Amino acid sequence: MRILWITNIAMPALCKEMGWPLPVIGAWMYSSLDCLKAIPDCKIAVATVYQGKELIVKKIENITYYLLPLEGKQKNKYNRSLESYWEQIKLDYEPDVVHIHGTEFPHGLAYVKACGNKGVIVSVQGLVSVISRYYTDGIERENLKTLTFRDILRNGGFLASQNSFKKTGETEQELIRSVNHIIGRTEWDKAHCWAINPNVKYHHVGETLRQSFYKAKWTYENCEPHTIFVSQASYPIKGLHMLLKALPLILRQYPDTKIYVAGSDETVKPFWRITAYGKYLKKLINKYNLRNHVVFTGLLSEEKMCEQYLKANIFVCCSAIENSPNSLGEAQMLGMPYLATFAGGIPEIVGMNPRVLYRFEEIEILAKKVCEIFDDYTIQSLDSAVELYDHNKIMDSLLNSYREATL
Repeated sequence: MRILWITNIAMPALCKEMGWPLPVIGAWMYSSLDCLKAIPDCKIAVATVYQGKELIVKKIENITYYLLPLEGKQKNKYNRSLESYWEQIKLDYEPDVVHIHGTEFPHGLAYVKACGNKGVIVSVQGLVSVISRYYTDGIERENLKTLTFRDILRNGGFLASQNSFKKTGETEQELIRSVNHIIGRTEWDKAHCWAINPNVKYHHVGETLRQSFYKAKWTYENCEPHTIFVSQASYPIKGLHMLLKALPLILRQYPDTKIYVAGSDETVKPFWRITAYGKYLKKLINKYNLRNHVVFTGLLSEEKMCEQYLKANIFVCCSAIENSPNSLGEAQMLGMPYLATFAGGIPEIVGMNPRVLYRFEEIEILAKKVCEIFDDYTIQSLDSAVELYDHNKIMDSLLNSYREATL
């Protein structure tokens, strides 16, 4: 089977070849790619876009990589010039199946428009057309019109960013309407894809986690008590602002509590670089005197990220909306205490467990549940997610979906 992946990011092997920084997102794809490489009957090519002026083709470790040039155009805008490149790639590689990873960007749609939907299958990660509804949740109305110098230069800010999601959602919906096969993971994404295209064939396929999280196990003895880990907080959907609002209630009972946040500290950037969301987080930190209780770790490698999970007393997924966040899966696989919002596909991923779920806006319940776990972490069932994230089962499901897409 000749498989062509269309991705939103360049794979690590290609980044090394091109001398680019290694990506810190999309780890489930690297794991899946490693599994596919080990299957003798599978030939693989991976294509994505880049800011260049010519089509680049690289062969690395028996995988063909294509880089399609955007020539300075925005990644989230439909680019008709990509259509001729897709036609060229299809003729060159002759794929049996084309797997478009994610609906967030329109270069996958350009393939379908240029080459048709035969053998095409689209996997849903998040759905930006739905996420846009929740973009500003939990942010007070008086803060929504905040604009920083950077926002003015880049057409940013809360409302402009929300509108950008809505616009991107239009091409996302067009892509879903244009194909016959969709890969998803939850009843949430299944329902939304059905609403857009009631005739699409839905395939349930899980996502593999990063290798480090299959090997390590969390223990209370090795963690730092009264610490909370949040894996991402770069924009409002991830909900760090709600956790900050809950923190004063937690500090009342556990005054040594710290939140560790993976990623750069958006709150300390100079005025020409800070975003509206960074400014809002800074406002909350100052308002509640939290500066000594919030630590931004900077960007973390896979190994360092795993270490950060293991050091934490609790992992919190405080998002306003999610499909099935791999960050939560990583916490589950490690067998550590975790809490998550009752949002999107999350309830399904945690088996509707009321001990770990809370409503996004209920900061009091979040604070109470954190304190209960600090009191006694054993109140939560620390079952791992071995079956849910089993490599072999996921690969079998993925290959079956590919076979059906080629019929």
